[in-house]
Amino acid sequence: MKKKLSLMFVALSALAILAGCEPLTVFNPKGPNAETLSNTIILSIITMAFILLVVYVLLAFMLTKYRASKASADYEPPHEEGSHLLEITWTVIPIIIVAFLAVVTVRTTSTVEAQPAGYDDKEPLVIYASSSNWKWHFSYPEQGVETVNYVNIPVDRPIEFKLYSFGPITSFWIPQLAGQKYAMSDMLTTIHLAADEVGSFMGRNSNFNGRGFAEMEFEAQSMTQEDFDKWVADVKAKEAPLTEEKFDELLKAEHVGRQSFSSTHLDFSPAPMEHGKNMDMDHGDMSEEDMNSEHSGH
Repeated sequence: MKKKLSLMFVALSALAILAGCEPLTVFNPKGPNAETLSNTIILSIITMAFILLVVYVLLAFMLTKYRASKASADYEPPHEEGSHLLEITWTVIPIIIVAFLAVVTVRTTSTVEAQPAGYDDKEPLVIYASSSNWKWHFSYPEQGVETVNYVNIPVDRPIEFKLYSFGPITSFWIPQLAGQKYAMSDMLTTIHLAADEVGSFMGRNSNFNGRGFAEMEFEAQSMTQEDFDKWVADVKAKEAPLTEEKFDELLKAEHVGRQSFSSTHLDFSPAPMEHGKNMDMDHGDMSEEDMNSEHSGH
């Protein structure tokens, strides 16, 4: 008994120490959409913990009340009819639990798929986030700059990331700002977020895509609009433009450091069409040959 208690104490101590190494950032949201997701996860955990508590209390009660007695070996208990009330109860309760969690999940999903609450009157900043091998490219069409393996955003402004991939499917995730969403080739997906305060947040690929998966991380830094504008001006003044040849080199490279460019690859390698949009609507009167040419890079 003492040995079991000692092992249990060691296991709990190790768990407490490991938990302190890297805090669960999803429970430390810094934006409205991330806060919505965090609240939903906490509500689900509380709900499941309450269910477990009830189950364990009932288990202890049953084990105590109906434990083995000292009746003779040939004793046969009297026949009892089943209880329709109990059968209905233990059937309806799980249905109510699942329905409750389903409604909460659907409402949360609907909320985070839209522009963050409180930012309806602000124009979103559109950033194209594309992945290749084990790195991230961030293109700012409005500002005309591009970065690799880091992204800067202004606070108190909605951000709209357009996601796609130049290779295997990846998953774009900044735990403190938003949930994750897949980036795929030949299709754009969109994720909305906003940062409520200045800070540095770690982003990553949460979908295994090969041997470099663990190193596929990037920094998302939120800053004031003034600092963001200054950063854009510095990049445009000091960094070289991104050429097609340089971009091809980046796509082929496996691991690179942070880089900045005073133009984007969207000029010569446009993003694919958005999921669900009709090709005719996107391209108007473009010929089939032109459309094939446009997407040949993907």
